[in-house]
Amino acid sequence: MTTVRIPAGWPATEEQARAVQDELRGRVVLGDAGPPPGTGRVTGVDVAYDDARDVVVAAAVVLDAATLDVVAEATAVGQVSFPYVPGLLAFREIPTVLAALDALPCAPGLVVCDGYGLAHPRRFGLASHLGVLTGLPTIGVAKNPFTFGYEEPGARRGSASPLVAGGDEVGRALRTQDGVKPVFVSVGHRVSLDNACAHTLALTPKYRLPESTRRADSLCRRALQEATA
Repeated sequence: MTTVRIPAGWPATEEQARAVQDELRGRVVLGDAGPPPGTGRVTGVDVAYDDARDVVVAAAVVLDAATLDVVAEATAVGQVSFPYVPGLLAFREIPTVLAALDALPCAPGLVVCDGYGLAHPRRFGLASHLGVLTGLPTIGVAKNPFTFGYEEPGARRGSASPLVAGGDEVGRALRTQDGVKPVFVSVGHRVSLDNACAHTLALTPKYRLPESTRRADSLCRRALQEATA
């Protein structure tokens, strides 16, 4: 497990963090289709916290996109790098997530975040932030719609409806299993929304949540137990 320090110059206030978002948001690439679903590698990233001990652990799990078999995995542990502020959660997670990605023995391919990309009040959630910093194609697949409205998609797997903000589509509610609550997909960086949804369906053959998210969540929880034992 890699140990991470808070980077020098890391934002310490809400004003500083929002200024960083404003600076980086213009670098998000929206014109790329991204890698074809079911090809190459897909990496899930997730984090777990022990706020009482001021510890955050990140996990990165690389899957073969065709078989969903685990190719590689890595974890990193560090100090919580920012207070809890809705809309600025990436600043709590980015240093350890980057360290976990850096510790992988292979290229991650498409990165799937348990969170948001453009479906974010400032249009710059974790998936976009991570994509801009790494240059990797990224998407966000969240468990809830944050602050955005949507119409319930059809009951069948693959049904989708827009997540809307100010008349703009910022993501989609996507049904990954028949009759099960949808997930909320948004573009992070260098992937189209259609492709982001197709990747999400390819990663959910049995369960509501992508295999990338499920495996990264399990790994980071185990790693947090070890780090705080």
